[in-house]
Amino acid sequence: MKGFVQDIESLAVKNNKFRQVLYTAKNSQLVLMSLKPQEDIGAEIHQVDQFFRVEEGSGEAVLNGARTAIQAGFAVLVPAGVNHNIINTGSVPLKLYTLYAPPHHRDGVIHKTRADAEGDGEHFSGKTTE
Repeated sequence: MKGFVQDIESLAVKNNKFRQVLYTAKNSQLVLMSLKPQEDIGAEIHQVDQFFRVEEGSGEAVLNGARTAIQAGFAVLVPAGVNHNIINTGSVPLKLYTLYAPPHHRDGVIHKTRADAEGDGEHFSGKTTE
């Protein structure tokens, strides 16, 4: 079967890696993320659209300087070109998944920590999951 059909909430809650690319299609990409307490993804600007869904924990979404409290059940949509950050302001890991459209990371990449992600200059190579 082409595509991705799994229990994303369960996968996101069980994930302990900073970033794990689950599936890359031609025009979108599904990625799990887990932020430790007080950790953030780091302020960034992409030339792709990005969607976040929080499954567990609490934090803050910062879009072009505007701060909004987020928690389980919240969605954040970041249009291309917007300076953004997701910050875990809680005392437990912030579990979420994100969709990039089009893809942003190399298919299958796993970064156990934010330091691993920052040390790896990887970007989408054009290769998809299937």
